[in-house]
Amino acid sequence: MAKRFQPPLYMRKCNSSLFVAGEAYCGLWLPPVHMLHVDKDTSAKMSKKSSEFVAVFTRRNHQGNPEESQETLLSESGDNQSMVTWTDTSIKAYFKHILPYASPIFLIIKWIGYLVMFILTTYVLLQCTQYFKEAKIQQEHIYEELNSFHVNAEEKLKELNDLQETMEDKLENINILTEQGSKRIKDMFTFSKTDLLKDYEEDNGEQCDFIPLNLRFDCHPENGASELSCRNRGCCWNVLHQLHYEKLVPLDVPYCYYPKNWSLYKYQNFSKDGNDFSGLLSLERDSFYKKDLKLVKIEATGIDDTTLRVKIFDPMNKRYEPPFPARSDPRPFMKKTSNPLYELKMDENVPGFKVMRSSDKRTLFNSIGFGGFIFSDQFLQISSVLPSHNIYGLGEHRTNLRLNTNWQKLTLFNSDQPPTENANLYGSHPFYMVVEKTGKAHGVLFLNSNAMDIILQPTPAITFRSIGGIFDIYFFAGPTPADVLKQYSEIVGKPFLPPYWSLGFHLCKYGYGTLEKTKAVWQRTRDALIPFDTQWNDLDYMDNNNDFTYDKTKFKDLPNFIQEIHDAGMHYIPLIDAGVSANEKNGTYIPYDEGVKRGIFIFDGESNEPFKGKVWNTVSTTWPDFTNPETTSYYTEMMSNMHKDFEYDGAWIDMNEPSNFYNGHINGCKATSLDNPPYLPNVNGNLLARKTVCMNAKQHFGNHYDLHNVYGTSQAVVVNHALKQIRNKRPFIISRSTWEGHGFYAGHWTGDVYSAWHDLRMSIPEILAYSLFQIPMVGADICGFDGNTTVALCNRWMQLGAFYPFSRNHNSDDTIDQDPVAMGQLVVESSKKALRIRYRLLPYLYTLFYRAHRYGETVARPLFIEFNEDPMTFNIDTQFLWGSCLMITPVLEEGKTEVHVYIPRGLWYNYHTMEFSFTIGKNYTLDAPMDTIPLLVRGGCIIPVQEPSVTTTLSRQKPFGLLIALDEHESAKGELYWDDGDSLDSIEKKEYNLFEFEVSNNVLTSTVIECSFDDKMKLGTITVMGISKVVKQVFFNDKDVEFEYDKEKSVLYVNNILVDFTRKFELRWSYKKIEDPLTTTALPIQKYSTSHPADVDASHNEGQYMNSAPTYSSSITYASLLNLIIIKYFMSIYCAHQ
Repeated sequence: MAKRFQPPLYMRKCNSSLFVAGEAYCGLWLPPVHMLHVDKDTSAKMSKKSSEFVAVFTRRNHQGNPEESQETLLSESGDNQSMVTWTDTSIKAYFKHILPYASPIFLIIKWIGYLVMFILTTYVLLQCTQYFKEAKIQQEHIYEELNSFHVNAEEKLKELNDLQETMEDKLENINILTEQGSKRIKDMFTFSKTDLLKDYEEDNGEQCDFIPLNLRFDCHPENGASELSCRNRGCCWNVLHQLHYEKLVPLDVPYCYYPKNWSLYKYQNFSKDGNDFSGLLSLERDSFYKKDLKLVKIEATGIDDTTLRVKIFDPMNKRYEPPFPARSDPRPFMKKTSNPLYELKMDENVPGFKVMRSSDKRTLFNSIGFGGFIFSDQFLQISSVLPSHNIYGLGEHRTNLRLNTNWQKLTLFNSDQPPTENANLYGSHPFYMVVEKTGKAHGVLFLNSNAMDIILQPTPAITFRSIGGIFDIYFFAGPTPADVLKQYSEIVGKPFLPPYWSLGFHLCKYGYGTLEKTKAVWQRTRDALIPFDTQWNDLDYMDNNNDFTYDKTKFKDLPNFIQEIHDAGMHYIPLIDAGVSANEKNGTYIPYDEGVKRGIFIFDGESNEPFKGKVWNTVSTTWPDFTNPETTSYYTEMMSNMHKDFEYDGAWIDMNEPSNFYNGHINGCKATSLDNPPYLPNVNGNLLARKTVCMNAKQHFGNHYDLHNVYGTSQAVVVNHALKQIRNKRPFIISRSTWEGHGFYAGHWTGDVYSAWHDLRMSIPEILAYSLFQIPMVGADICGFDGNTTVALCNRWMQLGAFYPFSRNHNSDDTIDQDPVAMGQLVVESSKKALRIRYRLLPYLYTLFYRAHRYGETVARPLFIEFNEDPMTFNIDTQFLWGSCLMITPVLEEGKTEVHVYIPRGLWYNYHTMEFSFTIGKNYTLDAPMDTIPLLVRGGCIIPVQEPSVTTTLSRQKPFGLLIALDEHESAKGELYWDDGDSLDSIEKKEYNLFEFEVSNNVLTSTVIECSFDDKMKLGTITVMGISKVVKQVFFNDKDVEFEYDKEKSVLYVNNILVDFTRKFELRWSYKKIEDPLTTTALPIQKYSTSHPADVDASHNEGQYMNSAPTYSSSITYASLLNLIIIKYFMSIYCAHQ
């Protein structure tokens, strides 16, 4: 019997199934045959045996021998080198033929291996030693070169000093000659440049030295600055070469800048009591702007422990102050401060003030000695340094959410201007919030409605430069961003509570042209089963483009169509322009005749006639003055008459900046100081009256010069009142022009955006900025307004638009139809999918609007509001949150099927697959198929949901559900607000239901906070995500109930509950016994998927990204973790030594 081969001990009981010659085998290295040093005869025999073995093995493999696996044989001709991959069976066959010839030399090979390793190690050490020696030599050479350079530099410096002394001698001679010449010129002129420079140098020479570039505050903001004009203002002059490319940075470092502690005023007297301050300033010298105020009063008042007001005004004469927002006068709701979060500091010698945070003494605002405080009739200026570059707000502009502080100029002056960069747009909001790297925040509201420039510079610092009014500044101490917004809402007013139906999808197009086309679009959208609530009509429904009318020919059956809309549980909204036709025949157009009779129009500045321009009306247009109390009754009557003609449900107010197709009158505006002020902000077209009315036009509350920026909001106030009177239901108003406090009355859409991917991307920061301004009902025209959209763009825009707080598809008359059905099947299915998610989440969205209305919280929320201690969130504006629980991460680039997003620390769930992942706060890549928008649910949230239908009316009749996402502590909280969705003052009348939900220790409990609205609310389903242990039993109100548990996704389903949602309930579950408690879960795979679980391919190779959401698939023992820690420790010691 042939002797069987017995492998050495080190090869027995090996778990590996692969053997590769020349590689490690079970932790040991075995050399290939060609490396064995044997005699010539033995080598020949080994080669022969090897060839025979390979031939036999290959033949068996080709015959499909079931006992032997296929192997790969790689051979290179000429040198008999081979690499063979074998199975265990093949290894035995190989050694059976080869071992008799090789066994005598295994011991030799072992020691040769040791010797080779020793030689290699020695060689590496010698190389390292030589490397360090060479590095040291190079270091010495560098030091020698540096010393040589230093010596040369000292010699050059000495030469420069000698040259400087020579130049100073020559300059002294020049100064002597200049002084002699100036004495001769002085006889002919009353002043001289030399005298001015000399006086300036005596007064300000030292104060101009060593002012850093970032601390240069512009002393000559008008064009045409020169050294003479600069120093004539008492400022520093130092010309620098252009520091930035003009396309990237619109402002350069100022040549003319204020010296340290520059001041026009001095205190006459002052008194201070804690944070309350009162002082009088008297003018010491002129500012070179006309009509400086001779006497100025500063009053600082603590409104409560979080809000400080500093008001700087004329104590002798009443100056203009904005009539809105209504709560800007805080006296009725002032509270006695007991533990203020702020401190006010003053300087007895230098006017200005400093606001600090009490807890850490951080300076939030400091105008003492910075910039130039100026208070003239048409030029007001104040500057301050800022504690951080993270500044937000100051809208409306087309910018990123976090503003650029690198010498940026932001202009506030409402204008009919499609959203573009570096332009003043439809709204003005002089409010900003700063977030420090620690996460602490504060806010500042400069309540001044005149046209203004705001300068941001990299100090960081800010300058407000207004052309009228007073300084009325509110400081909100936070300390969190959410706290700041709540405090800000106490001054400007909290947002209105919208009707429930307004949260549905809206559809419109300018250019339907006829009622038949409107009906066709409405019907085909419904036929496609796309969730849809409100049909709109643009200008073309009107008779001759006149407000409060409808075309009795092209839209003759409009009243019946609106009734059909109402019968379907849907709503209708028409456009109402701000301007009224001013050229209709007497007695044929009541809105104009009645307006003239009541005297409610804006008057021309040069006469007592209504101011006339032109918008869409055929000949001319005039504008109601909404600051006139009589206009409220007039407008209510006009809107009531229109409602009798056709029963609309809301109002879309447009062109209310106000917009004008002329620059003032048809022939322009008269040259007055109002239309041509001493300082002109950087407005579009360099003309205040561009596409609006003349600044000297007269209104009830003052000149249009002062009131321009509040015009749109003043219209919203009147329309809000009118709708309440007419419908006796909650008003729903969308306006283009906005001002502070606008969200108390109406929402906003972002105007005439272009159908482009850039506009899609920029719509997010625009919407988030308006959320900061307490105007949460905001959205952009989905798919774009101007220009033709594309299928790809409209597809992704419908997905994103489904998560705008105000969701409406709308475009212009000279573009293609872009309603979902018109764009094709991909857009239809994508829209349906996204909107069904929106409608399912409407109870949650409605609760967010309730919290905005009640507490001033945001609805569409920037990540930094929720994660203010994570600096990575400070600059994110391509993704956003609904409240604190749902993250929207849209595709914003053409052709992409994945998105790169930042996910803050915590447990997050893929909304589509319900699978979860824990993240420490890092960037991830999410799958985004063409029909899907990636959504993430935050752990720790309980989201109220409702089975979606095609309208909100039908959805409200469906059972509710709770979508629970457990956090890492297996807990969660949530809330639901519910009322009839349309009644006035539901909260004040206590006609609502409010429930709180909480999960802790495997128990879900509901708490009824308020239950005064009688509605048949049924709880149908409860879904709990993130239960990693197998559920054994579930009890609802102590009764055993059926359930489903998905082990792969760790999700518990409890369906068909159908109990009274208004009653308190409890859900409890228990787990099966855990088998292996000594393992812990690995970190997640770094890729999500929005695929349905059934679509997941389970056959992926190891190491590849999976198409499913991140799962917990690996186990790491504590011993392995300890080994990793030890290895890391020694590596750190080694690296530190090197």
